[in-house]
Amino acid sequence: MPLDHYMTLGNSGLCVSAFCLGAMTFGEQSFGTDAAASQRIIDHYIDRGGNFIDTANQYARGRSEEIIGEHLGRDPAKRDRLVIATKYSKNLYPKDPNGGGAGRKSITAACEASLRRLQTDYIDLYWQHYEDPFAPLEETMRALDDLVTSGKVRFIGFSDAFAWKVVKAQLTARSHGWNPLIALQIEYSLLERTVEGELIPMALDMELGVTPWSPLRGGMLSGKYGRENMRAESPGRAGWIARDANERAFGIVDTLRSIAGRNETTPARAALAWLRAQPGVTSPIIGARTTAQLDDNLAALELALPPEDIAELTRVSRPTLNFPADFLSVAGAASYGGMTVNGRTFGPDPVP
Repeated sequence: MPLDHYMTLGNSGLCVSAFCLGAMTFGEQSFGTDAAASQRIIDHYIDRGGNFIDTANQYARGRSEEIIGEHLGRDPAKRDRLVIATKYSKNLYPKDPNGGGAGRKSITAACEASLRRLQTDYIDLYWQHYEDPFAPLEETMRALDDLVTSGKVRFIGFSDAFAWKVVKAQLTARSHGWNPLIALQIEYSLLERTVEGELIPMALDMELGVTPWSPLRGGMLSGKYGRENMRAESPGRAGWIARDANERAFGIVDTLRSIAGRNETTPARAALAWLRAQPGVTSPIIGARTTAQLDDNLAALELALPPEDIAELTRVSRPTLNFPADFLSVAGAASYGGMTVNGRTFGPDPVP
């Protein structure tokens, strides 16, 4: 599948690329790229047919948005053909209790600031970055609806939230006739599959497109880390890499390397191909520090792993899910034991 074969995001008419370009690395920081390099990556992504760029107000404390704005905001021909997504929630004003979160005052101010940095009149997809424990959901959803109604935002989504909170937000919007959420952004990869317990089934039921972040688990699934050389590339990423210094993760990477080898591809491409094959996934977010790295990841679009390799990766990376997910996966046989319903085959009734 070429990058310019698009898909609609969730229950909307918004067409996005099969891979989204993540802009968290844009900006001068420990793991970032400067403006010139970032803008080359943007151009290369667009030249390949990509149209979906994801950033946030907190990335490099706004510098990521500025780099995108300086390059695209002044050029309507480029900007209008792109889907630019950004996020609010981060407080960029220390000691100001209204500087972050999901209250009306914060959301409105954050949106105006992002519009200035992006040098645009509208944001295509505005994400809540993470939930606010204090702001009422009714206030949040009404404020987001007002932004859409005003034309400053086209669509809205939630990132990094509990499934029940997303459902409550969606039902609140629907019951009031407000603009609904169309997408969910969550961490999802061979090394982070606990989202399959509730978040993915919820997204499917709520008709939300899923845009996974960290699909290579901070580089762990690139195959360059293992028992022999477990280290971080920079201090800013040390914690992310160290969380997978365990035999389970090493075993998954070993299998990934083996499958990549027999398919004459790289572990990173194989990991991305597995993720794209999962139910509900629309557009994984890939970051890149060079155009060569971007091309290497985009090559995963041309890779279709054999079903047996998908099954093997699924088996070795099977997560332990919160109750009642695992229990219900077995309990279903009590209702449909020995039968196949909607393509799903159940084992024998455990309590005949």
